[in-house]
Amino acid sequence: MPISNPRKRPICVARPFLKEELSRAVSRLESLTEQGIRLPFEVLASLLQRCGDTRSLKQGKWIHRHLKITGFSKTPNTLLSNHLIGMYMKCGKPVDARKVFDKMHFRNLYSWNNMISGYVKSGMLTRARVVFDGMPERDVVSWNTMVIGYARSGDLNGALWFYRELRRSGIKCNEFSFAGVLTACVKSRELQLSRQAHGQVLVAGFLSNLVLSCSIIDAYAKCGQMESARRCFDEMAVKDVHIWTTLISGYAKLGDMESANELFMEMPEKNPVSWTALIAGYVRQGSGDHALDLFRKMIVLRVKPEQFTFSSCLCAAASAASLRHGKQIHGYMIRTNVVPNAIVISSLIDMYSKSGSLEASERVFNRYGDKQDCVLWNTMISALAHHGLGGKALGILDDMIKIRVRPNRTTLVVILSACSHSGMVEEGVTWFDSMSVDYGIVPDQEHYACLIDLLGRAGCFKELMRRIEKMPFKPDEHIWNAILGVSRIHGNVELGKKAAEELIRLDPESSAPYILLSSIHADHGNWESVEKLRGIMKERRVNKEKALSWIGIGEKVETFTVSDGWHHPRKEEIYSVLHSLAALMEEEEASRT
Repeated sequence: MPISNPRKRPICVARPFLKEELSRAVSRLESLTEQGIRLPFEVLASLLQRCGDTRSLKQGKWIHRHLKITGFSKTPNTLLSNHLIGMYMKCGKPVDARKVFDKMHFRNLYSWNNMISGYVKSGMLTRARVVFDGMPERDVVSWNTMVIGYARSGDLNGALWFYRELRRSGIKCNEFSFAGVLTACVKSRELQLSRQAHGQVLVAGFLSNLVLSCSIIDAYAKCGQMESARRCFDEMAVKDVHIWTTLISGYAKLGDMESANELFMEMPEKNPVSWTALIAGYVRQGSGDHALDLFRKMIVLRVKPEQFTFSSCLCAAASAASLRHGKQIHGYMIRTNVVPNAIVISSLIDMYSKSGSLEASERVFNRYGDKQDCVLWNTMISALAHHGLGGKALGILDDMIKIRVRPNRTTLVVILSACSHSGMVEEGVTWFDSMSVDYGIVPDQEHYACLIDLLGRAGCFKELMRRIEKMPFKPDEHIWNAILGVSRIHGNVELGKKAAEELIRLDPESSAPYILLSSIHADHGNWESVEKLRGIMKERRVNKEKALSWIGIGEKVETFTVSDGWHHPRKEEIYSVLHSLAALMEEEEASRT
């Protein structure tokens, strides 16, 4: 097809073309193609850039078609080829990008880096490595892309190898080079590596870079070195909100809520992430009331919560079984037109379930979310298991499989747990035995712990021991806890003693195995053994953790322990509610018989 000279029409065609909406602009290509008019390369490159940025694959393919028909394939332009590669990679079509790359007559450094970056962002590190190895020359961008790609994928050794090779190559590192290795430090939680990276950033003169300083603080915090993290923070001349939030999050994750709160109060400027970091810290520590108080203050100050804020606060409400607080959070989300993501929807299902409102859990599950998301199905199955409805949980699993949502390892954990709590031994064993063949899921320690609990509750000790002997790994705390639990149910002192000894070896400071073993001895009247265990606990300074109970009194959730007795300030109200609940349970039991 004869091509009109694009230089004759750059004004009458190109200018209005760039001002129109992308879809309308690209739709005009058909008439231009029929006339044999090819737009200037710069205009087409700009359009391809916009197609990639907006993930508009259909429009991008139209532009590529326009280029082919107007003779582009005979003399492919490097600029346009690079933009085509970028567009296809951003739209998730690496195969098409590779076809463009292979047909290029001349490839510049940007062409090679474009391919590497696209493969890395698509998680195709092996292909990125092949392209990298085939490069005639490399620059710092090439190396940085590989360092960051391997670090983000979790291949920390690979990331460090590329970083070391970059330093040996003689190419000068820039800020992005250190960003990659610091990502590896954060993920690996290796203190020595973090200190080395910190020193190299200091020598290179990049400590003033806020992103790098933030990563250094985060790396130290992940290693539990809050003194080093705080020292870096204090030495910074300029601090942005992200730096403050990183340090607060570090304190919160280590359980130092006093330091986290003090730092939060000192912040000159707070954002939703800062509030959420503190809220999540209180939730993690089991201080749901503090977390919910912070959420209320956040709303009063008109700070817009994030999705993670909602999931954390719903977790706080669930841990305290506070239906009222959970409903308030859900109501706020509805009033402010928040579209919850899968994590928040799962938190809503979990909150309603743990607060005793399974019907509300089912309504949330049926109303919200992408039914192709396995997380939602897992949470709903777990909610049913929590209420002892194993048969209904298996029915939900069948529905999940019918719409071709593939179960994952978590699905099998909650299903086995549901079968265990509902006494469905045959169904649970069948699912355990078929998970490898049907779904390619190799049973891990948690799956075996559920199976042991299932068999133990049913009194199938012979089969239980056979399964333990055939395990492809040594039992961990999940499995020994399961064995200890079923040993108490059936009074198997010897097996319980063995499990408790292993748990004490794994975690000498935990009081749980001592208490459970003591209960097994007490059930059999072995008071001498009970006293002996108490003496061992005292000698090893193992303190029994107080078991807390929650109860809703009016608009407040009260906590109390067995030892509170008549000393609790609201004891009369608590006992009144407890008597009412006991009466309701008796009525329910009577109606079933």
